[in-house]
Amino acid sequence: MTPSQPAAPSFFTNRSTQAIAQDLLGTHLLYTSHQGTLGGLIVEAEAYVGTDDTAAHAYNGRRTPFSEPLYHEPGTIYIYQLRGFFLFDIVTQAVDQPQGILIRAIEPTHGIEQLRLNRPKPGVELTNGPGKLMGALGIHDKQLTFQNVADAPLMIDLAHRRHPKSIVTAPRIGVNSKAASGQLPYRYYVAGNPYVSGLPKRQWDLEQHGWQF
Repeated sequence: MTPSQPAAPSFFTNRSTQAIAQDLLGTHLLYTSHQGTLGGLIVEAEAYVGTDDTAAHAYNGRRTPFSEPLYHEPGTIYIYQLRGFFLFDIVTQAVDQPQGILIRAIEPTHGIEQLRLNRPKPGVELTNGPGKLMGALGIHDKQLTFQNVADAPLMIDLAHRRHPKSIVTAPRIGVNSKAASGQLPYRYYVAGNPYVSGLPKRQWDLEQHGWQF
């Protein structure tokens, strides 16, 4: 197997956050800790596009200790807690342009036995949601926040990616649907992949999981 190729900060600039979110589909999210290397293929991601996005933490220029990572270098890790779960966001665009991408789901490929020990849930319930995947990785705090995926234990590997046969665009989940940005189609996922959060079973591609082979 060829060595991992961590996504450099330049991967997260020079194009729209929406385009970057789609390009992340099929890359590997990997976390290396005392438990070994754990992770999987990114199958679902949401774009949040900054100060004009009513669903974004930086909407209307909001800048607090909570949202401060969004204002840092592209590729900065932004872990935050919501309803008892820890969620993983990657900062995009240049410094002081607070945009980011929430990783919503992964298809397990690395350290699957340990993932199941960390989160003993059956089938796709292991990692088919943003809080679920973090629990399976064994991340239960914000210590990695402000580190960069280019050289952090939590990284995006571009070397061993797969390519979706089709990408679905849809409204984001868990945002105020009545707000100005509430229905924007900024959620992207691999069509037919069973690990996409909330995807009905009738839409599952059980043979290829939505990947090109």
